[in-house]
Amino acid sequence: MIQPLLKDDALLADIAGAGAREPEALHVWWLGQSGFLLECAGARLLLDPYLSDSLTKKYAATDKPHVRMTGRCIDPACLTGVKLVTASHLHTDHLDAETLRPLAFANAGIDLLLPHPIMEEARSRLGDAPVNRIGLDAGESVTAHGWSITAVPAAHNDLKRDGRGRCHYLGFIIRRGGFAIYHSGDTLWHEELLPALLSECPLDLMLLPINGNVPERRVAGNFNGTEAAALARACSARLVVPCHYDMFEFNTVSTAEFAAACARLSQPFQILRCGERLAMPAGAQRTGPSLEAR
Repeated sequence: MIQPLLKDDALLADIAGAGAREPEALHVWWLGQSGFLLECAGARLLLDPYLSDSLTKKYAATDKPHVRMTGRCIDPACLTGVKLVTASHLHTDHLDAETLRPLAFANAGIDLLLPHPIMEEARSRLGDAPVNRIGLDAGESVTAHGWSITAVPAAHNDLKRDGRGRCHYLGFIIRRGGFAIYHSGDTLWHEELLPALLSECPLDLMLLPINGNVPERRVAGNFNGTEAAALARACSARLVVPCHYDMFEFNTVSTAEFAAACARLSQPFQILRCGERLAMPAGAQRTGPSLEAR
């Protein structure tokens, strides 16, 4: 099994110390799959965390076992100082009760940003956990705990909408401290994506899945490495970081295609290990990708 670069107490120490040393920088930790912890100017935002073995247990006796490849980097009950969390869609590796319930109790409640159409299912999954659910649709924005977040439509695999036209799948453009970050959630290329993103460019950081769209896996797909690199280049991203790989054996890829495409397109990129931190210094959003991975 792949071991996180930092986990448990070592990861908590890095989280605690980063903001104290560089309070105006943007700090980004990859927590595995599509989960990231962001910290900037004293506030933390948790994006689509999956920090349990719920899917491995659920599918253990089926013909689609979710065999974990990378060890869990942190018990969600130990992750404090978090008040704002996203769930880009309903799939359990993005909206996981075994992650969100202990997280909510450990933080005396969280605000959870999620698509309007999945609000009732989220309520059912999370039960009595102290979670304030905030619904969003594509094009809508919210400001909470110092973060400004705008929802972007995602296609996983289609642009699914409810009877009121509201998206089931979202990505998020996030702003704080002069930084602009895009977390795509799970998505393929679609006709509404570039218009939504280009209006926000340039983006300082893009967090994009690279596991591709392979029908034989019998799960909805995402960008492949080449598509993720091309999207970052089209958006003039100062840096792109890949995700959604090395979690489950049946649904992963090598990062080689992504790295080669970024090199070919002259697109700056950084590949993180689970539990690794990326630091973007204050001012980097104006002067270019002067970045450091820890």
